[in-house]
Amino acid sequence: MRRRSLLAAPLALAPIALPRRPAWAADKTKIVWWHAMTAALADEVNRMAAAFNASQGEFEIEAVYKGGYPDTLTATIAASRAGQAPHLVQVFDVGTGTMLVAGKAVKQVWELAKETGLTIDPKGYIPAVRGYYSLSDGRMASMPFNSSTATMWYNKDAFRKAGLDPDHPPTTWQEVRKAADAIKAKDAAQVPMTTSWPTWVQVEQYSALHNLPFASKQNGFEGLDAQLEFNAKGQVKHVQRLLEMAKDGTFKYSGRDNAGDPLIISGEAALSFGSSSVRGNLVKSAKHDWGVGYLPYDPDIIKTPENSIIGGASLWVMTAPNRTAAEYKAVAAFLQFIGKPENDAIWAKNTGYVPVTLGGYEALKQQGYYKTAPGADLPVEQLARGQLTPNTRGLRLGRLPEIRNIIQEELEKALQGGQTAQQAMDNAVERGNKVLRDFAKAAKS
Repeated sequence: MRRRSLLAAPLALAPIALPRRPAWAADKTKIVWWHAMTAALADEVNRMAAAFNASQGEFEIEAVYKGGYPDTLTATIAASRAGQAPHLVQVFDVGTGTMLVAGKAVKQVWELAKETGLTIDPKGYIPAVRGYYSLSDGRMASMPFNSSTATMWYNKDAFRKAGLDPDHPPTTWQEVRKAADAIKAKDAAQVPMTTSWPTWVQVEQYSALHNLPFASKQNGFEGLDAQLEFNAKGQVKHVQRLLEMAKDGTFKYSGRDNAGDPLIISGEAALSFGSSSVRGNLVKSAKHDWGVGYLPYDPDIIKTPENSIIGGASLWVMTAPNRTAAEYKAVAAFLQFIGKPENDAIWAKNTGYVPVTLGGYEALKQQGYYKTAPGADLPVEQLARGQLTPNTRGLRLGRLPEIRNIIQEELEKALQGGQTAQQAMDNAVERGNKVLRDFAKAAKS
């Protein structure tokens, strides 16, 4: 059973609802796509499925909502073990490590291409996007779909009140501290600075921008025996800076995940760091003048920052007993459809996610989209800048959500004065490495 693997292990979950057979015309090859999108994003998923169905007469896809990202992954594992996996499933970025050790439960994109003649040029995708979902030799494991990255959001009204230039946000962490000091001194905002997704933004993204390893083995891309390394001098220096800013009142820890988003959307915070997908909520709800900037960097560590890394999800091709060549051909046709620049551009424009293809990005530029939505192209430029390195491809680590929670626990303890920045990172590395060893043992059994 070596590396069959985690998806094929004995099932210890509650019974699940298996995919229903849609009532389609019998002469079409039918496939099912499980996704985790809700509200307007779900509408866009359904629109894309309908557009594919209307584009040809041989295949038909049904998009089925299966809950949030963790729920969708859990349902997929259960269905796969029962021999009833959907044809296609949307899996969030931090589930990539789990899917890669799924063995024959998945059919990686490069395998699908080889079997069906599917034409996908990895070089047509933004480097930071294709790097995250590819093997170390460049072969694509899953299909990039909805991608975002982290950016800096700021309140231009608060900047004006503090005597700062609203059209030139800070670019370095030294400038960020000066801006936060000025905002506090002038009482320009209730919260000078906060952050969402503390681990993703302040540890993972910070490491990538400064070309610092988060883990050995090229951040896990080169093997399951990777060891966490984010307790090095560079990352500890940044955590220490956050602790100092929290102590002097220029940084407010808002909580885990996206807990900081409401502070920048409401205008309570002057500076915040979070997903580039926050743009949609700012456009819809913000009453203040706001702007977006690149994630800041520390020139003492790197003179020119590298690319940021992505968040979001990709599409994985699943296998099942008695699945036919025609069904895999239908999946390949759908993946080729969503990878077309014009369709990628529509998805990005309608959802707020970044275009994952270079062609989609160019299409949006030619349409004049970025002129009507200033700053919307900044996340793409941040993802595409520099040369992709082993430290900027992303993270290929098993049980990464659990490791993120460990880091947050240790950061919170440090923010409460219970330990130093170095102790926090050392403890997180030690605890996280135990998680990685458990994952590797399970994957190899």
